[in-house]
Amino acid sequence: MRVARLLDTHIFLAIIEDRVAALPVAIRRVITDPDDQYYLSVASLWEIAIKNRLGKLPLQNRLEELPEIARHFGIALISINEDHVLPSVEPEPPTRDPFDRLLLAQCLVENMKLITIDTALIDHPLSATANRQ
Repeated sequence: MRVARLLDTHIFLAIIEDRVAALPVAIRRVITDPDDQYYLSVASLWEIAIKNRLGKLPLQNRLEELPEIARHFGIALISINEDHVLPSVEPEPPTRDPFDRLLLAQCLVENMKLITIDTALIDHPLSATANRQ
C-alpha cells in the first residue's frame, strides 16, 4: 500500500546533501521505501530560506535550485493553503515552532505521516516512527 510521507526540513536537507547515512536506521528504512510517495512542504522551503538568509543555515546549493532538486529526488512539493493553517492538531504538539505545527496540520489534512527526528515531534501520532509507520 502506497503511503504518503511528508519530509521535515532536516530530513530533506539530509537527503539532498548526501547525509542520509547519519540518520537513524529506522528513518533510513522509511525514506527509502520505493512504494511510498514523498512530499516536501513549501513551508520547509520557506524555513530554509529564512535560516539561510539569516546566516544560520549554510547550503550546498542555491535556494532557487531547491524545488528542482526535490523533484530530482522524486519528492513532490505541497503548497500551503487555508485548509492547512486553520485546523487544530490533536493531541497538541509539545512545540511552539510554527513550521512544525504547520507540517503536522498538513499531515492531518492530507492524510500523511511526517518523517522527522525532531524530539518534539517524533512521538506524535502523525509522525512516522520505527514502531508506528
